[in-house]
Amino acid sequence: MSDPDAYIALISSLPGSERLFVAKQPPLSRLRLDLRLKALAPEDARVLRVLEHALNWNDYDMDVTDDQAIARCRKALDNIPQPTLKKLLIERMDLRTVVAALRLRHRGEPPPATPLGFGRWSRHIPAHWNDPGFGLDAAMPWIKDARQLLESNDPLGLERLFLSISHKQLKRHAARHLFDFEAVAIYVLIWNIFDRWAQSSAQEAAARFEKLAQQAMADVADIDFEGAYP
Repeated sequence: MSDPDAYIALISSLPGSERLFVAKQPPLSRLRLDLRLKALAPEDARVLRVLEHALNWNDYDMDVTDDQAIARCRKALDNIPQPTLKKLLIERMDLRTVVAALRLRHRGEPPPATPLGFGRWSRHIPAHWNDPGFGLDAAMPWIKDARQLLESNDPLGLERLFLSISHKQLKRHAARHLFDFEAVAIYVLIWNIFDRWAQSSAQEAAARFEKLAQQAMADVADIDFEGAYP
């Protein structure tokens, strides 16, 4: 059982940050962040490790297979009890699925014969392959901008867009959590976004998105997301 007072102290010790893309680095080093995270209860620390392991680019080798990536995310969903953190994971994987679909279509690939990637749109996207926004313009209005950046061969611009979307998703959930474990986990995920941008380069961004498109081509088993969305 976590100590509410300890978590209030932990959250209060975490510095705020400048605006995303303005800050040249995260508001504190990973070493200092990890020292503060020692205040987490053991079970919460385990959940945070699972969540970061599923979401962080750095935790995926460039030769990871799509089956391995999907299996990791499914295992994470089974091992994260907090509904908010489950939603965060699913939202991020929805985003990655759309990114992969855009890359594949831009390369001239035909619609996949099997569900694509991970999430609630895995069947919807192949069925709407020829629609410029995959029939998701209302749910994901940023797809138009992503498509234009892709056509302009701007991988760093794409990465910036997707990091911005992820950041907004996290901030929306953060507004509902102030001094609990979810607030700490969201802070860490936002820290990771700042760290990713600080390390970004056009060449690395292009390699990451190309690998993501390749991974999405696998025949992926259906995943039950019943009750995962509000």
